[in-house]
Amino acid sequence: MTDVRPAVSVDSPAEVDVLDTLFRSDQGGHEQVVLCQDRPSGLKAVIAIHSTALGPALGGTRFHAYPGVPRPEEAALRDALNLSRGMSYKNALAGLEHGGGKAVIVGDPDQVKSEELLLAYGRFVSGLGGRYVTACDVGTYVQDMDVVARTNRWTTGRSPENGGAGDSSVLTAFGVFQGMRASAQHRWGSPELAGRKVGIAGVGKVGHILVDHLVEAGAEVVVTDVRAESVARVLTAHPQVTAVSDTAALITTPGLDIYAPCALGGALNDLTVPALTATVVCGAANNQLDHPGIEKTLADRGVLYAPDYLVNSGGVIQVADELHGFDFARAKSKATKIFDTTLEIFERADTEGVPPAVAADRIAEQRMAAAR
Repeated sequence: MTDVRPAVSVDSPAEVDVLDTLFRSDQGGHEQVVLCQDRPSGLKAVIAIHSTALGPALGGTRFHAYPGVPRPEEAALRDALNLSRGMSYKNALAGLEHGGGKAVIVGDPDQVKSEELLLAYGRFVSGLGGRYVTACDVGTYVQDMDVVARTNRWTTGRSPENGGAGDSSVLTAFGVFQGMRASAQHRWGSPELAGRKVGIAGVGKVGHILVDHLVEAGAEVVVTDVRAESVARVLTAHPQVTAVSDTAALITTPGLDIYAPCALGGALNDLTVPALTATVVCGAANNQLDHPGIEKTLADRGVLYAPDYLVNSGGVIQVADELHGFDFARAKSKATKIFDTTLEIFERADTEGVPPAVAADRIAEQRMAAAR
C-alpha cells in the first residue's frame, strides 16, 4: 500500500515558518521553488528562484549537511529562500542582467557527493529551461560544475579547459578587497590598508585569497577557521599572519580595524555585534545580518557595514561573464567598480540618514522595479 500521508504535518512550526517566509513575509515573494529528489543517487535538493525581472536567475549551488539540525531539509529550504533573495539584490546592484536564484543540496559533500548525484542535480536544473543558471558555492567546486554541465547547459563556474571561467573565488576576494578599500576611504579618508589590522573569519576558498591581497597591501592580518588545515595553509604562505582560536577571540581582538566574515551567514547577531572591536565590517559571507534591525545596531555603535551582497559580487560578475565567452580582464574591470558602488552607497546612506544596508536595498529594489 502506498503511504500518501504528508511527510511533514502542516502544523509543524518549521513548516509554518517556511510557508510564512515564502508567501506572507517581506523576505518572500519568490517566483518558483523546486524540491528535488533522486533516490538512486541520494540527491535531495532545493532550487529557489526569487526573481527573473532582470533576466534568468543566477546563483550558486550550496552543498551542506546542517549538522545537529533535526530537520536539515527545512533548514536547506530556508537557506535557499534567503540566499536566492540575496542573489536578486546582488545581481541588481552589480548591474547584471540576471535575477536571483540559489540551490542547496542537502548532505555532507565529503560523504555523499558523487558523479551520479551531480548528474541528477543537473537534470533538475535543466528542467527549468534556463530560468535558473547555476554555479559554485559552499561545498561545490569547479570540477563539480564540469560534471553538472554534462546534463545541464545552464551551468557556469566550469573549468577553463571546459570553456568556463574557473574558480569564481578569485574575483569574489578581489571585490571584497575593493569594498575594504572603499570602506577605508569613507571611514579614514584614504583607501590605503597598509598598517590596518584586519580580522578574517574563514580562510577557505575566498578568505585565503583575500589574505593574499591584504598582505600585499601591507595590512596586519589575523585569521581563524574551524578547519585547522585552512589556517595552516595561510600561515605557511604568510608567516607574518597571526591566528586565533575562534571567531569569538577574533572579533574581540584589541585594535582591530576591519572585521571580515568570510564563512557562513548570520555572523552579525545580537551577541557578536556588541562585542566587535572593529569599526568597519566588510567580508565575503552571504547573509551576514542575522535578522532585520542588526544593521541599525551596527550603525548605532558607529560600525561602518559594507553590504555583503555588494562587496562579494565579484564572483557572480565572473560567472556571468562566462555566459558571453569568458574574458578575465573584462570581468575584473567590472569587479573593480565595486569600489565606486560601495562609496556611492555610503554617501547615499549618509544623505538619507539610513544604514548602508538600507541604502543598498533601495538601489537594488529600484532597478528591479524599473525592469518589471
